[in-house]
Amino acid sequence: MSVIFKTKFAFVSLSLALAACAAPPPAAQPAQAPPKPFVISAIPDQDPERLNRLYSKLSDYLKAELGVEVVYKPVTDYAAVVNAFKTGDVDMAWFGGLTGVQARLQVEGAQAIIQRDIDEKFRSVFIANTAAGIQPFEDISGLTVLKGRTFTFGSESSTSGRLMPQFFMRQAGLSLSDLRGEPGFSGSHDKTIKLVEAGSYEAGALNEQVWEARVKSGDVDTSKVIVIWRTPPYYDYHWVVRPDVEQNFGAGFIARVKQAFLALDAANPTHKEILDLFGAQKFIETKNENYADIEAVGREIGKIK
Repeated sequence: MSVIFKTKFAFVSLSLALAACAAPPPAAQPAQAPPKPFVISAIPDQDPERLNRLYSKLSDYLKAELGVEVVYKPVTDYAAVVNAFKTGDVDMAWFGGLTGVQARLQVEGAQAIIQRDIDEKFRSVFIANTAAGIQPFEDISGLTVLKGRTFTFGSESSTSGRLMPQFFMRQAGLSLSDLRGEPGFSGSHDKTIKLVEAGSYEAGALNEQVWEARVKSGDVDTSKVIVIWRTPPYYDYHWVVRPDVEQNFGAGFIARVKQAFLALDAANPTHKEILDLFGAQKFIETKNENYADIEAVGREIGKIK
């Protein structure tokens, strides 16, 4: 190689190196937004601490099964979760029969997809403080014993703590004006038990599953409060999902959510903990049509316009 060629080669190499050093750094790529989380919520029908424990465990399970971030959004009352579902702040929610209907009527295409095994034949119980001297009865007509008594429901929008108890009271010929004073609205089934147990109200109505669970755990003083009547069965609690989750999380996502719930197995200790907190042995599929009677009763007593 000639001296001239070597010199030219060295000069070109040096020029390229200097150009590389002088070149501006590559433009920074815009940061990608984190994936949208799948947001779930539930009606606040029980003690908040218990609900937080339940939905924390459920969120972890769904995250593992679905491969997306799952966030539980607690709410202050029944109306708040219906509104959050309507506005899209919540993708899926655990509703009672009435609130589920209310939510679906406001979101076209929303689907009732999953319920517990106990929800296709759910019941309410009427309870009374033993000092009131009310004896248990078998026939619905026995509800007339509540005339002139103080009485509390749960939440104003509760299916098992207000809607169906009031429906059966009307069937028995008992109106709210027959009670002593205005009926109470405790806000949750647990509070209804405590108010009747304390004698703040002579009687009340609540979710049978919560009653039996609290009695079993020793949280009820059965020397002070007893069941006086159990209602006939009806459809109640269920999960309702928004139609746009398929757009946000991919085609077939709703089917994957269903399968995640159907896969919960009481033989698996982790699954059993979730099922126990739900008070269920398993989950089963459901559909919008199962709540037609709930909608009819809701319209009858003015809770659905």
